[in-house]
Amino acid sequence: MTWDILNMVGTIAFALSGVIVAMEEDYDLMGVYILGFVTAFGGGAIRNLLIGVPVSALWEQGDLFTIAFIVMTVAFIIPSLWYKHWQKWGIFFDAIGLAAFAVQGAIFATDMGHPFSAAIAAAALTGTGGGMVRDVLAGRRPMFLRQEIYIAWAMLAGLIIGLGIVTSTLGYLVLVVMIVALRMASVYFGWRLPYRSLNKKEKKREA
Repeated sequence: MTWDILNMVGTIAFALSGVIVAMEEDYDLMGVYILGFVTAFGGGAIRNLLIGVPVSALWEQGDLFTIAFIVMTVAFIIPSLWYKHWQKWGIFFDAIGLAAFAVQGAIFATDMGHPFSAAIAAAALTGTGGGMVRDVLAGRRPMFLRQEIYIAWAMLAGLIIGLGIVTSTLGYLVLVVMIVALRMASVYFGWRLPYRSLNKKEKKREA
């Protein structure tokens, strides 16, 4: 039941993020649905391709598809009802989706007997793959590559599970809470991974 709730929250959060991007780019209703579904379920599809799970397994989530469709339709028709609340709580819900999907991706990989490197990759792609495809379709640079620490927390979940440090349901739930807390802390404190910018150097040379 707990995993079902986390799945639902994560799916709704990712679907709404797809709706927001679509409306920001002035997409029509079909574009809203495509970006919403891709964001909510794209990570799972990429994970399945990576670790050898039939992609058709996604269609077993019929209830989640229905919920996502309803949420996206309401969000498109009456954005004023939810957009302000999303600005306040959206990052938190997105963090729940990231954590839950990353943990599930790692569990899938380890249950199939893959090495811990596959668990890390599965966790990262399940947690961020949908957002990556969404940003590419919207003509944007993928958000998780340039803002606060994001994909690294998903990879951490994969590392912990892949090494067998956490193996119980309670441990998985604790790990989800930890990933959510780390993600929110990185947003609040503005944590970023080290990066280099060559653009500034080029601008100085031109000046």
